[in-house]
Amino acid sequence: MPLLVSTTVVVDPPGGGGEDPRVITPAVDARVPRFTWIAPDGGEWPLDNPRLGWVTPRGRAGLGAAPVELVTDPHPRGGTRVRHVQPQSRVITWPLFIEGASHLEFIGRYRDLARAFTSTRWRGPGRLRVARPDGATREIEAFYQAGFDGEPGRGWLFDNVVLSLFCEDPYWRATSPVTLPYVNGDPVSYLDPYLTVSPSSVLGSTTATNPGDVEAWPSWTIVGPASEVTATNATTGQSFTLTPIGGALTDGQTVTITTDPPAVRGPAGEVWSGALNWPGAVLWGLVPGLNDVEFSVSGASAATSITLAYVPRYETA
Repeated sequence: MPLLVSTTVVVDPPGGGGEDPRVITPAVDARVPRFTWIAPDGGEWPLDNPRLGWVTPRGRAGLGAAPVELVTDPHPRGGTRVRHVQPQSRVITWPLFIEGASHLEFIGRYRDLARAFTSTRWRGPGRLRVARPDGATREIEAFYQAGFDGEPGRGWLFDNVVLSLFCEDPYWRATSPVTLPYVNGDPVSYLDPYLTVSPSSVLGSTTATNPGDVEAWPSWTIVGPASEVTATNATTGQSFTLTPIGGALTDGQTVTITTDPPAVRGPAGEVWSGALNWPGAVLWGLVPGLNDVEFSVSGASAATSITLAYVPRYETA
């Protein structure tokens, strides 16, 4: 017998008649995954709750491993050799059955859902989120491509739509970033009986773990003072060096470096791409598993810190 638990769901107010679904406390099966569309405005739309007037029937597709394109070269001895593997964008197929107790209730729900998905045209991507029974969640950014086509109303009170959701980045991602703070500290003898060890808490060599299936693209927040910062991923052999423009960073001045998209911002938000040691600089990613990383800072003090943050990415939902 399914285990039923109570949960509260929140969605945008309806645009047409019928029950206001903004706060409903339905009974759901705690053993199955829950799917939610998060519209660009932040509104959350559960996709598998009949109490709201719509449900996801069978027919979902595109939730598995990311599609790839193989670039090959002919081999002199026959066959080919793979030169490059390029991940491709994905399209997720998502069916919805929508109904109402009256035509006005049905059409109001249809219009509300259509607005929640089609707003990606001018507000940017939404997010399709899956929550597993153990509490783990993953999501993927998506644009509405097609599905709410033609005159709604296969019947007077219900309709079936099949949505196409286009995902630029084919990989699913965690819903919370991993954040590792690094601060400057004095060496401490391991013989000290009162020594406390905090992993990833001192500038120098340490390990960052990427629990995802593919590379993760981190960002760094560097807080001065610092006259030069070198960040190295010894696992991949890649590194970059930042030399502040106009002189060393003073206490509290902050530089932000992102890798996806690549960008460097100075203390006032100005573009600092020229602060990196081009052409040798590589704004490196974190490969799956353990990454040995090292931060070397010149001109540091006890106030100097570096925060490394990244969102793990996964092949499947």
